[in-house]
Amino acid sequence: MVPASIPSPPQHTWHIGIFPLRAYALAILVGIAVAVWITTKRWVARGGVADDVLEISFWAVPFGIVGGRIYHVISSPDAYFGPGGDPVRALYVWEGGLGIWGAVALGALGAWIGCRRMGVRFTSFADAVAPALLVAQAIGRLGNWFNQELFGSPTTLPWGLEIAPQYLPEGYDVGTLFHPTFLYELLWNLAMAGVLVYLDRRFKLGHGRVFWAYVLLYTLGRVWIEMLRIDTAEHVLGLRLNVWTSILLGLAALVVSVLLARRFPEREPSVRLRPELDPDADPGSGSGPETGSEGKATVTSEVGETSSGSAGDEPEDKAAGDAAEQDEKTARAAEPDKGADART
Repeated sequence: MVPASIPSPPQHTWHIGIFPLRAYALAILVGIAVAVWITTKRWVARGGVADDVLEISFWAVPFGIVGGRIYHVISSPDAYFGPGGDPVRALYVWEGGLGIWGAVALGALGAWIGCRRMGVRFTSFADAVAPALLVAQAIGRLGNWFNQELFGSPTTLPWGLEIAPQYLPEGYDVGTLFHPTFLYELLWNLAMAGVLVYLDRRFKLGHGRVFWAYVLLYTLGRVWIEMLRIDTAEHVLGLRLNVWTSILLGLAALVVSVLLARRFPEREPSVRLRPELDPDADPGSGSGPETGSEGKATVTSEVGETSSGSAGDEPEDKAAGDAAEQDEKTARAAEPDKGADART
């Protein structure tokens, strides 16, 4: 049975002593933790080291949060810089408002810094993290549900979202149901994460192709979901700024995906910038400093040096052995003469 409506949570903040526990912040943190876990699994499967993901995340996550907040403030400035707005509230991240494209842009910068420090390919890491980003975004949308924000236009569908009177936009009656855009995006993101994993396994994508597929698939859903929303936002040529952003990024992702597919039909052989320095390289693969023909030469040289050194350490035994060998040869040479004497 489909419910007649989807209720909104009665509260979004709980207090543990003097500390507030906010649902929005909790959803973001859980999303980050799950994304790190998924990325670690995918990174190790691609030949990386698990610890790399945590080190890179130390750079990517703070950059991403700052970037997401900056984009949100730019795309919805009225609450902070419009009439009656409070600029200080632009710092109140816990109240909600992280623009995904700002988070991805600055988060990518932080990840690039982390990748350079760890000596791994940024494009390889981007491919590993792409499905995890969609899962993190899906979990983060639960924060919008608790905050009763970013919902869509009114609807009579049986899954319409209930909104408390204090959160209703002006001009809407109490009891009006709205499109649960948080749920639409949550389901879309999880479905597209599954599509990315399938495509990656099926076609062995690399060189950033999984990441650009993420951008393309996410923007396809974000365009129609964004057009349902009725919250305050900047408009350009009659469309919300986020709609234009999604359209442009989707087209760019499509072009880049085609170019990368032509240039890099196969996945990169290593996630390391310098594979020869990989401490976990397979000795039989020829990537290490002591493998292949060079490795055999090294072993032979070491054996030769060891034998030479051992002989030099025992000169007396060697001389004794040479003398015994000479005596044996002399005895053998004398045997025919003994046989002749016996016949005579």
